[in-house]
Amino acid sequence: MPLKLTTYYKGKDIPDLSGKNTFHSKELFQIYEATPGYTPLLIVATEDGKPVARLLAAIRKAKRWLPSSLVKHCVVYSEGEALDETLYTNKEKAEEVFGEMLEHLTQEASRTCFLIEFRNLNNSMFGYKFFRSNNYFPVNWLRVRNSLHSMKKTEDRFSPSRIRQIKKGLNNGAIVEEAHTAEEIRDFSRMLHKVYSSRIRRYFPANDFFRHMNSMLIKGKQAKIFIVKYKEKIIGGSVCIYSGDSAFLWFSGGMRKTYALQYPGVLAVWKALEDAHERGFRHMEFMDVGLPFRKHGYRDFVLRFGGKQSSTRRWFRVSWTWLNKLLVKFYV
Repeated sequence: MPLKLTTYYKGKDIPDLSGKNTFHSKELFQIYEATPGYTPLLIVATEDGKPVARLLAAIRKAKRWLPSSLVKHCVVYSEGEALDETLYTNKEKAEEVFGEMLEHLTQEASRTCFLIEFRNLNNSMFGYKFFRSNNYFPVNWLRVRNSLHSMKKTEDRFSPSRIRQIKKGLNNGAIVEEAHTAEEIRDFSRMLHKVYSSRIRRYFPANDFFRHMNSMLIKGKQAKIFIVKYKEKIIGGSVCIYSGDSAFLWFSGGMRKTYALQYPGVLAVWKALEDAHERGFRHMEFMDVGLPFRKHGYRDFVLRFGGKQSSTRRWFRVSWTWLNKLLVKFYV
């Protein structure tokens, strides 16, 4: 039988599915749905009435003062998730299923979004033919991952300066712990929003995103928020998502200028790595470490925790046909 694709726009309509990929889960869909500025959609592929794959996309609006058609950005993390075990061994069929979901998503998102982006791909070559046939263009990117399974202690591969900073931060009164209360999560998100606005300058979700993360992902052990405190004030923190046998550091930062002696940004990353190692995850991936040909402060920062950088790619598609054709010629 041919593949059937169903698109879900409301979390209450999504059936319970057997997958383990948090980035394509019903829980993350519901977090997006409850967060202002986000519109999620989930595509589920079925064959003979049985779900075989799913793909979650989040449409977000970044700048309210611009026309919505120019600022809506559709983001997909990884290439979806196979729900049928046979797709893990049959790569050709897995790519064909993905190709149909990709075509469907492209038609859906292109109506309202200026840009569609696929990032954090597990295999940079996966679906190449289908991305190209749907007029996407690839941009070389970098990824940084720490291998956690081959070391006795998290700090084994840290640079000597990182180890000294961790010790100094703790000796100077900083405390690192998990966030549990609504007040802690609110104060954490406000602090990190200021850090991102002043220094990192990339999209940062509203407080509701983290509040709902606590109720939908953290309680199910699919995520954790770590906070760095000094004299009862939150001065740093990080957000980790857990999917399969890997941990992903989604957001992290600290008030490093005001509290330089406490090294809040360093402690936030250290605690996330230590916790992932203790829980038996094989890798920690740092998300969004930048383009290979541009200097990137955050990438340089996380590399001193002992991770390795490798090449990958992201796929993009712009809704303006003439501009997309120009970018395809340039990048392909």
